[in-house]
Amino acid sequence: MEMFKKWTLSVMGILAILLVVNLSAGSGVEVQAATKKTEIIVSAAASLQDSLDKIALLYEKKHPDIDLVFNYAASGTLQKQIEQGAPADLFFSAGDKQMNALVEGGLISDHKVLLKNQLVVVVPSDSKVKLTTITQLTDKAFKKVAVGQPESVPAGQYAQQSLAAKKVWDPLQSKLVFAKDVRQVLSYVETGNADAGFVYKTDALTSKKTKIALTVGPHVHKAINYPAGIVKSSKNQKAAKELYSYLQSKEANDIFVSYGFLLP
Repeated sequence: MEMFKKWTLSVMGILAILLVVNLSAGSGVEVQAATKKTEIIVSAAASLQDSLDKIALLYEKKHPDIDLVFNYAASGTLQKQIEQGAPADLFFSAGDKQMNALVEGGLISDHKVLLKNQLVVVVPSDSKVKLTTITQLTDKAFKKVAVGQPESVPAGQYAQQSLAAKKVWDPLQSKLVFAKDVRQVLSYVETGNADAGFVYKTDALTSKKTKIALTVGPHVHKAINYPAGIVKSSKNQKAAKELYSYLQSKEANDIFVSYGFLLP
């Protein structure tokens, strides 16, 4: 009889454990379902990475139900991705050309220029060269000059326009090192793989291994605009519009300005 009681208690104990496990599992599913976040994918120009990463921390704190996912690359690359159907809720370009192409293709709804930038030439921080004009890049002191691929990198397009305006684009061909985006240009100069490079002022300000040797005059290239727009195929239109509005707020603008961007 005593053995029967022990066996009964043992079975009851196992049943009790199984019940607790099942309840815990059920509770976990409910918690997981309750805390599932809405993922917003932002395809943004590489030069926006530092400022947007900081903005994301503030935005997600205010919107705990939102998870911001950033796809940083050259604006032209991002444009092609969106045209080919890659998932994206918001597009933040470093050039009008890429945004206009998507608008004309019927892929973007609300859009607006949110920021402006400046094109600069950077050199290694220990460089002794003095630049007063970009035509000096043809001098022997500069063996390699880094620029973004003009076909896909807006900064590369602005650099090409500037050098062409000064009639040195063709003479510099043998010296040019092309990069996939503006951050790679900066990296080439930082690592000594280029003696100079064309980047945005905002990128130059993030680097301790380079310094600005020259600010390129705005009259030799098209205006450097940063338009943002909502992707029509977004499955999270409401959340995308809320983020789009926030990027135009004073709080967001203050962060952009602190990283060297100009407001339109």
